[in-house]
Amino acid sequence: MKSLTVTKNDEGQRLDRFLQKTFESLPKSMMFKQIRKKNIKVNRKRCTPEQILREGDVIDLYINDDMLREKKVHYDFLKAPKDIDIVFEDDNIILLNKPQGMLCHPDGREYVNTLLSSLKRYLYEKREYSPDSENSFAPALANRIDRNTAGIVIGAKNAAALRLLTAKIKNREVGKYYLTIASGKFEKQQDTLTAYLIKDERKNMVKVLDSACDGAKRIETKYRVLDTAGDFTMLEIELLTGRTHQIRAQLAAIGHPLLGDGKYGKTHGRYRQELCAYKVKFDFVGDSGCLDYLAGREFSLDSCGVQTKFEELKSGR
Repeated sequence: MKSLTVTKNDEGQRLDRFLQKTFESLPKSMMFKQIRKKNIKVNRKRCTPEQILREGDVIDLYINDDMLREKKVHYDFLKAPKDIDIVFEDDNIILLNKPQGMLCHPDGREYVNTLLSSLKRYLYEKREYSPDSENSFAPALANRIDRNTAGIVIGAKNAAALRLLTAKIKNREVGKYYLTIASGKFEKQQDTLTAYLIKDERKNMVKVLDSACDGAKRIETKYRVLDTAGDFTMLEIELLTGRTHQIRAQLAAIGHPLLGDGKYGKTHGRYRQELCAYKVKFDFVGDSGCLDYLAGREFSLDSCGVQTKFEELKSGR
């Protein structure tokens, strides 16, 4: 028999999802069976897989210990780069300026040198994150940007903040703004581009289509011309939908690939696109729970590499 007490970072989850996160050796079918047989109880009462857990709930599992092997916590994040560039931080969230060339999350080849690992190390060393005291939660990134895109990524320091951020981003209540340098001059000073995007998982590339088809997702990208330098234009991009390689592929599709983009542009063999997520705005609507104080606030970088590169183009360097 094993007992677990639900912590603040565990509450709000369904019972079945919590158990799946906590025990690596408990098959899903066995878990459902044991719930039906009342061998898994919450607060000594019969429970259901979809029951929502609250802080302080006690989960009793009358199951063989061999089936209750808890997931091992790895401390590989302590090998991650220690220095991180913090744009804003409070008890709930942290805004990080990700450098170009760093992954947000592990990708199967690189596990340690990621923004997420650096975030975990930072919070662990501040004693704000202790893997041993958490049942299922770990600090997480609420959004992501490509390896070779720099800029602001939103981190959640607790489960409540993560759930709210995930919902707000899904409902388009978090504005994401980018600076970029595109090839060519634009006829319109501002516009909203709409199209459909389909991904080729094998090639890790996307294709932009004018009309819908099976597997394609609608994309919307708003741009505003800021300045021109020869045959290049600096733009502010507002990402209205967040799809893989959306900005890069959609601008390339209308004949304006990003400077330095070897995947969708003309710079073959170079994958250092001039693109920076320079600003986020919290356009919260309605109840925002523990993040209500962020409603209407925006945060931006004082400067970024895109601006530096554009000044070089203007001066002819």
